Amino acid sequence: MKIIETSELVKDYNGLKAVDHVSVDVSGGEIFGLLGPNGAGKTTLLSMLVTMRRPTSGSASVNGFDISSEPGKVRKSIGVVFQDPSLDEELTAYENLELHAAMYGEKEDLNKRIGEVVSLVGLEDRLHGIVKTFSGGMRRRLEIARGLLHRPAVLFLDEPTLGLDPQTRAAIWEYIRKLKKEYGMTIVMTTHYMEEADHICDRVAIIDHGKIIALDTPVKLKDSLGGDTITVETPKAKQLAAELEKEGVAECSRHDGKVTFCVKAGEKRIPEVVGLAKDKHIGVISVVLHKPTLDDVFLHYTGKTIREENGTARDSIRMRRRAMHR
Repeated sequence: MKIIETSELVKDYNGLKAVDHVSVDVSGGEIFGLLGPNGAGKTTLLSMLVTMRRPTSGSASVNGFDISSEPGKVRKSIGVVFQDPSLDEELTAYENLELHAAMYGEKEDLNKRIGEVVSLVGLEDRLHGIVKTFSGGMRRRLEIARGLLHRPAVLFLDEPTLGLDPQTRAAIWEYIRKLKKEYGMTIVMTTHYMEEADHICDRVAIIDHGKIIALDTPVKLKDSLGGDTITVETPKAKQLAAELEKEGVAECSRHDGKVTFCVKAGEKRIPEVVGLAKDKHIGVISVVLHKPTLDDVFLHYTGKTIREENGTARDSIRMRRRAMHR
């Protein structure tokens, strides 16, 4: 069953298409990831699906409700965890949840429901703690609990682990998996962390410049590259790529003085590549063999990598904010 359907969805800002004719479906009970670099259009697409922004053209429905003509019904049926912190730091965890429940008209068995969602994210012992005393990971878990309080059919997560340390990030991954396993919840999440999409998502849409350039399960996306990935660092990357192509190696990518290509049984091909470089008087600085990753998939389709360390200034501010509360 399709829980989310979009058709030729466009968001245009003064001639710049932040989202460019996106058509995608999300099935019930699926963890669906939007993977791409900062500024690719992930958050803009999500913001239209949660009715925060109106599309320039195209259409979409969430839980059977049209995002343009039935935004109120969409909002009541979804939970959203935004990229920026949105908790009231002066209130307790319980008071934040109580306030959220009041906004949705949730009154029946409220204490029981609050107990359920805080138990789900492991915050039972901090329910009456002041939020400003919470670490960044605890705040994120509380935001997820708040998004679940009104029993949404779909949970949207915008960069759910941005700025968190690896241990806390892994814990958040487990909570997300638990939502699917125990509740059959449909989850749509944006991320620019490749390993996050690989570990959590059932399917991944790779997005760049507002367009979906690839969509499948993480395993199939990596398998589509056709084998192991060899990366050769050389001062003559252009020449080496040309020589490899003459030898029948298809689709060599060049990036930052490195030549990357895919072959089967890569460990057996490395001596051949080094020998070819030597015969053509091409110096080789290093050779790296690794199994395909989603970053390789992105490189294959775009000719560039997703650089997590080179976030935008806005991301840096967000990360510093969260780091202050760890």
